[in-house]
Amino acid sequence: MPHTPAEAFPLIAAIDIGSNSIHMVLARVDQGEIRLLERLGEKVQLAAGLDEQRNLDEAAMTRGLDCLRRFAQLIQGLPQGAVRVVATNALREARNRAVFIRRAEELLGHQVEVVSGREEARLIHLGVSHSLPVAEGKRLVVDIGGGSTEFIIGERFESLLRESQQMGCVSYSKRFFADGKLSLARYAQAYTSARLELMSFEQAVRRLGWNEAVGSSGTIRAISLAIQAGGQGNGEITPAGLAWLKRKILKCDNLAELAIDGVKADRQAILPAGLAILEATFDALEIQSMIHAEGALREGVLYDMIGRQSHEDVRERTLSALMERCHVDLEQAARVETKALSILAQVAEPWGLNDDWHRELLSWGAKVHEIGLDIAHYHYHKHGSYILEHADLAGFSRLDQQMLALLVRGHRRNIPVERFAEFGEEGERLVRLCIVLRFAILFHHIRGTQEMPEVQFHAGPRSLEAVFPAGWLAANPLTEADIEAEAQWLARVGYRLSGR
Repeated sequence: MPHTPAEAFPLIAAIDIGSNSIHMVLARVDQGEIRLLERLGEKVQLAAGLDEQRNLDEAAMTRGLDCLRRFAQLIQGLPQGAVRVVATNALREARNRAVFIRRAEELLGHQVEVVSGREEARLIHLGVSHSLPVAEGKRLVVDIGGGSTEFIIGERFESLLRESQQMGCVSYSKRFFADGKLSLARYAQAYTSARLELMSFEQAVRRLGWNEAVGSSGTIRAISLAIQAGGQGNGEITPAGLAWLKRKILKCDNLAELAIDGVKADRQAILPAGLAILEATFDALEIQSMIHAEGALREGVLYDMIGRQSHEDVRERTLSALMERCHVDLEQAARVETKALSILAQVAEPWGLNDDWHRELLSWGAKVHEIGLDIAHYHYHKHGSYILEHADLAGFSRLDQQMLALLVRGHRRNIPVERFAEFGEEGERLVRLCIVLRFAILFHHIRGTQEMPEVQFHAGPRSLEAVFPAGWLAANPLTEADIEAEAQWLARVGYRLSGR
């Protein structure tokens, strides 16, 4: 009997490793709703530690890891699946992110997911939508982070347009105000750079249209509070309010001397960069008014977790849409999926494939293993792998996509074991999942026109035996030949396959 979300995980937590701050929320799940128990945040400015080669320096890593060490105490004892840790632009950019991630996972005891910009945008919209009353029509959401800015147009809880641009309050501060000096000319450079970034999609945003504009980040909250503290409104951001704040900021010549009422001391120095990005956004998209919402990425992550537990998994919708776009033979995909999962049930114990994610990954791989056929039959497994690794797939982390892409890459012909080895201890389990998928596809080589028998599978440490009904293989020479050919491919990676 399936558990309800509250029964499965009465406490859930989300950690957002951002470019400027690291945030954490701990919540209780009650009747499908989230009741926040703790909300923590520390400004660590990971993005400030990216050098010219896009490597995180040791000082930035230490700041981030010290923060996570403090957060870890609050989630100690929470089971796998009850905590989700997502990382955004700073770790998307960092070439040495694997070093930080490994150390972070050791501290937290939970996997760290690096999400794409558009996936970050989807989760932000989900958090905002749950923190505001349901509104008629579309909503524009803008989130200015430390290293990137996300733009979303959504309706109710669904995002219709998601964009992520490489501009943030920390990265722009480092780029345009590195020596701490403030001037109109430098502010203008930051503004112009943001306008150029916006040009790639501003027409698409205008065409889609929206009824209200919402800002969801700490930067936008600080701007809203500054405008309100200056007597320029009740917190609503307008072009007039932005112009007033800009004049006030540019009266100062040095970031260290900024003292804007309503803005926390640790955000003063990055306020000019954030303001330049927001002013450019207002001008490019012709925004007349924006309100601030408390919900953001971490709240979106919590609601996304509840959706997965309730079997409302956005990843399933994402793959269904991809299969439709790529004209996948749905009946064949379903046959292969059913067979792959039935084989998995027989080999899971001896092959160490008992985790839920093994079943999920195999199911996804079976569904989309033929998407590359929409490009060409020649090397279609490689085409499909490329699509899965590089497309924006809502709900999937980069690690999810890399594993799924590799499973599809290895589903026929040679298995690239060196690529599997990149996943460390999990690499061998991925190879075994790949073998299961390959046999399911081989089993349905004749696409649904033949009644297939029940087969028993026996797995050894480096072997797989398929036991058919007596005489069936001899009466079906194509399948027998397929198994013989497959045995040769698997022998190359150290596995013995036999059928009788």
